[in-house]
Amino acid sequence: MATTETRPAPVRAAVRTRVRPGRIGLYVTLSVVSLLMVTPFLWMIVTSLKTPQEIAALHAGLLPAHWDFGNYVEAFRAAPFATYARNSFVIALSHTVLNVVFASMAGYALARIRFRGSEFLFYCFVAALMIPTYTKVLPEFLIVRFMPLAGGNDLFGQGGSGWLDTWWALIVPGAITPFAVFLFRQFYLDLPVELEEAARLDGLGEFRIYARIMTPQVKPALTTVALLTFESSWNNFLWPLLVTRTDSLRVIQVGLSVFKTENGTLWHFLMAGTTLATLPMVLLFLLGQRYFVQGFAHTGLK
Repeated sequence: MATTETRPAPVRAAVRTRVRPGRIGLYVTLSVVSLLMVTPFLWMIVTSLKTPQEIAALHAGLLPAHWDFGNYVEAFRAAPFATYARNSFVIALSHTVLNVVFASMAGYALARIRFRGSEFLFYCFVAALMIPTYTKVLPEFLIVRFMPLAGGNDLFGQGGSGWLDTWWALIVPGAITPFAVFLFRQFYLDLPVELEEAARLDGLGEFRIYARIMTPQVKPALTTVALLTFESSWNNFLWPLLVTRTDSLRVIQVGLSVFKTENGTLWHFLMAGTTLATLPMVLLFLLGQRYFVQGFAHTGLK
């Protein structure tokens, strides 16, 4: 069969003519879908710049008549958002570092080290992926509440508050995720065995092979896990709400709830705070989107 390059010029022109309408349709569809996806974010930003009177008006315009940037300043004054943002950042960064380090170690061990029970252990991680997040909240809360020898508890976890209202409760339960272990294992499986053999001939131990030879080859997995972990931790609302009692340990998502009062919702402040809470994730995704897309394309979420 002749290729496009060997066909006469009129035939090649006809092929291009047939292909172009399909591409135009694809671009139009993607543009419409992209616009639909970004519309809620645009509405959020526009609403954060409106006055309460404009938001409550029945026939308010799409754009604010008066761009009130002071909503952001007032939103910061309404609650200690600097403290909330700091707490969210510390927790999200801790989860990201711990998940990347320990999940990559576990994924490497399951993929490259043969030991008895490795397949069964991997199936356990796969099974853990099927457990809904909210079904784990109560068992995790009870573990944190009755942690032995913590928060005034005795050896049997009685008499005190355990890890409640501490950094331990905010960081430890989300330190490692089954999805991260699964993703790292899939990446490590695809690396050529010659890399290991050459490293062992050079006298490297197993940990140095993992850290210096294999892990630098799975940058898409590292970026994907880091982004997903940071996003999940930054946007977490329910768990920090359950295990904290004081403002000094509240996170930014919990802090946004101060704008929902018995008398109604302060939409201009809520949208301003939500915009600020969204910006870090947008910037992180823009910086790491190349490896992020590669990570999902590689595994195909099989």
